[in-house]
Order: sequence, then structure tokens, then C-alpha cells
Amino acid sequence: MMKDNIFNEKTAQLTDFKFGKDVVDVFDDMVVRSVPFYLEIQRMMVELANTFAVPGTNIYDLGCSTGTTIMSLSTKVNEEVGFVGVDNSPEMLESCRKNLNDFGIKQPFKLKLFDLNDKVEIKDASVVVLCLTLQFVRPLNREKLIQSIYNQLNPGGIIILVEKVLTESRHFNRHFIDYYYDFKRRNNYSELEIAQKREALENVLVPYKLSENIEMLKNCGFKDCDTFFKWYNFTGFVAVK
Repeated sequence: MMKDNIFNEKTAQLTDFKFGKDVVDVFDDMVVRSVPFYLEIQRMMVELANTFAVPGTNIYDLGCSTGTTIMSLSTKVNEEVGFVGVDNSPEMLESCRKNLNDFGIKQPFKLKLFDLNDKVEIKDASVVVLCLTLQFVRPLNREKLIQSIYNQLNPGGIIILVEKVLTESRHFNRHFIDYYYDFKRRNNYSELEIAQKREALENVLVPYKLSENIEMLKNCGFKDCDTFFKWYNFTGFVAVK
């Protein structure tokens, strides 16, 4: 696993964050060091998916990145379940395909290049996962995407959503952000790296409040919505059709 050092040198003019080859090469290190309890979130998603995945149907991972979630799921879910990974980065999909083949998952899988700012096509799905994905979809398109997922999801199927969120009260927002940066410092990110990544993500990652995510899910028709994970400004949601 290559170490994430993308932002460790001063850059005069930063560009918006993109999931290109430089990020793909260090992504697995980046996400573990940048997302609190990332591996525990993965374990929890596996439990949820294993409960609701129906043999003969598909699990969709929207924003599949390097394939970590699919590989985690493949160790527990029925071998008659298929996987469909979707990402808008060709470099991510190339890495995902290699990782899945090297891992030797037993379930069939397909990988698709697709921009989630458009309506995604889902076929015979009992579980749809968006792990730290929806926050990168333009706000104007988020509810349309969730509605599209709901319309195509099998009855009784679930959506698993993990997001960075804003606090309900401004009083806590600054504190939670500070705690998050302390987490990154504990994982050996420098002040320069933290500041430059924050700037690069400013116009790309746009978080909603926890309540706004719940409201969006319910507006799209999901009848039972709950949180399965919460750490300051990170939340995991699950909702059933």
C-alpha cells in the first residue's frame, strides 16, 4: 500500500480534488487515515448487506473506488449474489478490477464507468451501497439520484449510505471539525497536508446535515431510515424500500 503524500509539498495554486491516478495509487492509505473507523464501517456494512442481500439478486456499490467494499462483502454474502461496481474514474475501475481478480472473489461481478450526476441504471438489486460517494455528487442532482435508486431497487431492498455531515447546530460544527483534524494529525498528516486537502475539496465535497439526508431518503420513498454509525461529522445511514 503506497503512502498518501499528495499534499505534503506546498502548491502555489491548488486545483479541485479529483480521483485520478495519483489519488488511486494512494487511495487505500488515504481513506483509512482520513475516515474515522473506516474498517469498522466496512464491517458494519457487510453485516447489513448480508442480512438483506437476496440470492440471485445484485449488490451495487456506487462509487466502488478500489473495490474494498466489494471485497469485504464477498467474504460474507451468498455466492449466488452478483456485484456491480460503478465509478466515474477509469483509473479507479482499473484498480478495482485488478484488486477483485487478485482477491479471487467467488461471486460474479461487473464494473461500469458512469457519472452519478446522471440517473444510474440498476437491475435486480437488493442492496445498494454509497460509501462516501453521495457527498461528491452535485447537490442539485442528489435527490434525483436517490429517487432513481429507490425506483429501481427491489421491494424490501436497502440502501446503505455513509456520508460526511454538517452538525444540526452551528455551535458544534467548528468543534467537530477540529476533532476531525486532530484525528488526521494522529494519523500523521501535517498541518500543510490538512490545509491543502481542505482547500482542494472545498468545491467538490459538499456535505448535508444528518437530518437533510434522512429527509431526502424519506422524500424519495424509503419508509424506514436509521443511522448505524455516528462519529462527530461522519454518519452511516440505512433505509429500506
